[in-house]
Amino acid sequence: MSMNKKTRSKSKTERASLILTYFILIILSIIWLVPLVWIVLSAFRCEYQADGTFIGTVTSSFFPKSYGLKNFTDLFTSKYYGVENAFPKWLLNTLMIAIIDCIISTFLVLSVAYCMSKLKFRMRKPFMNITMIIGLFPSFMSMIAIYFLLKSIGLTGNAQHPEYSIIGLILAYSAGAGMGFQVAKGFFDVIPNALVESAKLDGCTNFQIFMKIILPLAKPIIIYQALMAFTGPWMDFIFAKVIIGADNAPYWTVSVGLYSLLFGTHPDTNLFTQFAAGCVIVAIPIVTLFMFLQKYYVEGVTAGAVKG
Repeated sequence: MSMNKKTRSKSKTERASLILTYFILIILSIIWLVPLVWIVLSAFRCEYQADGTFIGTVTSSFFPKSYGLKNFTDLFTSKYYGVENAFPKWLLNTLMIAIIDCIISTFLVLSVAYCMSKLKFRMRKPFMNITMIIGLFPSFMSMIAIYFLLKSIGLTGNAQHPEYSIIGLILAYSAGAGMGFQVAKGFFDVIPNALVESAKLDGCTNFQIFMKIILPLAKPIIIYQALMAFTGPWMDFIFAKVIIGADNAPYWTVSVGLYSLLFGTHPDTNLFTQFAAGCVIVAIPIVTLFMFLQKYYVEGVTAGAVKG
């Protein structure tokens, strides 16, 4: 009887703990979702004043009185900071930077990860420890040094050719990407060393082994790393703002452009609903990629989480 009472008491305690956990998670989910829902609703908000003036500012009502696509059409056709069809140009700039950085960074990270995992050389362990320590510091700590370095070679928005700031931004994102090799190295550690050794006996170089043997087996980690490399530039604001500059609107990325609508040199609170529409547009590619590649993303994270 005493054992049954203890079992029932333990069961009630576990059930109460589980209920409390779910309750806390639901509350946190609501807190997290409310701002997102508000932005989406604001993007489709289509309200007018009595005199027919469109209301584009923040309103007191959470749910719009009417819905429409006016904010999206205005966003894609309006002139901002003297640039015709500014938002499509910002979107194209961001897409180009993100794709180029995705290709370069993914290749660099996977290359370094292969060397750290399958090649044995002097200072390998100290190098891994140093990169781990450096990775603990936020990347924007190096922002000023990177800016002046790029400025000295004419790759910032304040240079004679501001269009070169796009190249400078790509370099800022991808040049140090190889230091983030830890997850990919963990994935490569799972691949048997016997494959590499047998390929070397057959006369393959390290590059051939990497391209023809390792990469075909590394689809999950390639997709994981590509997603990380793409989403970084796509959502970044700090480096884009500093390197491109505040006076080069044709070369802005989406994050800098949308920020400037409300907080730039010529802010306009009536553009808030267009700002919200831009946020929705920016979120669509990321959400779509994660929905379709979620399986490989999870495989890459879990397989790369082994101890190197």
